[in-house]
Amino acid sequence: MKDRELLGLQAREIAAAVRSQRLRAVEVLKSYRAQVDSVEGGIHAFLSLCWDRAEQRARQVDEVVRSGGDPGPLAGVPVAIKDNISTRGLRTTCASRVLEDFVPLFDATAVRKIEAAGAVIVGKTNLDEFGMGSSTENSAFGPTRNPWEAARVPGGSSGGSAAAVAAGMATLALGTDTGGSVRQPAGFCGLVGLKPQYGSVSRWGLVAFASSLDQIGPMARDAADCALLYNIIQGQDPRDATSLRDGANIASQDLDRSVRGLTLGLPSAWLGEGLDPEVRAALDESVRLFRDLGVGIEEVDLPDPRHAISVYYLLANAEASSNLARYDGVRYGRRSPSAVDLDSLYEISRGEGLGTEVKRRILLGTFVLSSGYYEAYYLKAQRVRELLRRRFEAAVARVDAILIPTSPTPAFRIGEKIEDPLAMYLSDVYTTLANLLGTPAVSFPAGLTREGLPIGLQLYGRVRDESTLLRLVRAHEKGRGADRVSIGAPWKRAT
Repeated sequence: MKDRELLGLQAREIAAAVRSQRLRAVEVLKSYRAQVDSVEGGIHAFLSLCWDRAEQRARQVDEVVRSGGDPGPLAGVPVAIKDNISTRGLRTTCASRVLEDFVPLFDATAVRKIEAAGAVIVGKTNLDEFGMGSSTENSAFGPTRNPWEAARVPGGSSGGSAAAVAAGMATLALGTDTGGSVRQPAGFCGLVGLKPQYGSVSRWGLVAFASSLDQIGPMARDAADCALLYNIIQGQDPRDATSLRDGANIASQDLDRSVRGLTLGLPSAWLGEGLDPEVRAALDESVRLFRDLGVGIEEVDLPDPRHAISVYYLLANAEASSNLARYDGVRYGRRSPSAVDLDSLYEISRGEGLGTEVKRRILLGTFVLSSGYYEAYYLKAQRVRELLRRRFEAAVARVDAILIPTSPTPAFRIGEKIEDPLAMYLSDVYTTLANLLGTPAVSFPAGLTREGLPIGLQLYGRVRDESTLLRLVRAHEKGRGADRVSIGAPWKRAT
């Protein structure tokens, strides 16, 4: 099979071919390595590549198949891992100078599960430092570029993972979503990106940003591959006290069931000022498509998204301030040789190691938690978070899911918003509510702009109902005639 044909296969097709010996895992890896060599220089999706480890793993998969065994549902599938997820023996930097040389001694639970399923990890992907950003421009090691147009951002903070899959350098990827960091890059890069229910996927081995909001999520070219990766990483983990019991896999037959009779909520009040006309047009077209599929559309009253984003940036920064206090130059991470006493060790190590956006969020979070302001900001934000939850539950009780844009605009240009933090933060206006509530949400491709940029739409779901979300996305793909998904365009064009 030629490289072009192989790169066009979905993860489930690669795994089936490897398990039946129609393909060898080492052949798959060779094709993907050639693609990385060809396009990575212009995209910068990866912070580390691990070809020796990947080749050894691919050979192990082939040996299991030759001996009559089953290496698992991801047999030989190349997977990229966001570089804030722990990988044993492989650098995990969080795109920060403070962890530039950090090599973990253990694998995150999600990483352990995908390798046990036969996956071949090809490398660690770029991100906004510690996950703090919406464009992957806040990386200490330089920005990632969108494979659809190199002058534009891939979204953030999981921009490297999204770019790697969109550019054909990995079949699947793991990202993390604290306020939209799986979904927004998926929207900007024409992928399906799922933020699972909080607790559905273990956070063991995920470097903490905001612990009550963080979630590892799958990124793929279509709904079926997204469900496949979700099935593998979900489930209770005794190492993570917040992980949920009784998780259920999404069966392929459920994914392909008719969506006739389901109802989507449409919050018109969310769709006003700031929404790009082409994004609105894609939303309207998708509403028509869903109606043609027999899905009901009903107006719902959601909490004002401005309240959600305000609460999010108070709570996320407060938790970041607490979590990032550990990077003090004492235990691990960057330790400045210029320090002369304990105070200067803290000050200089953190000053040298942490980037501008991370420092900004630590300062904001420290202020929110400080004496005299804790009740006025942090506690009030937690109370509003609960009110948002009640309002959302009332709205979603009448519908099966809620349809909104993933981002107000398509991918913006590199440098366009980096000097305006408020404008950058507002890129998350449609995504943060799902993290505050802990509910599942998924971004999916809904067409292209006149300039050929992907437009992403988003579904918010009921508690622990990832299955219905991906079933709706699958129906949308079929309705658009996108079963083979148009996302091959960037990697075909890139070479």
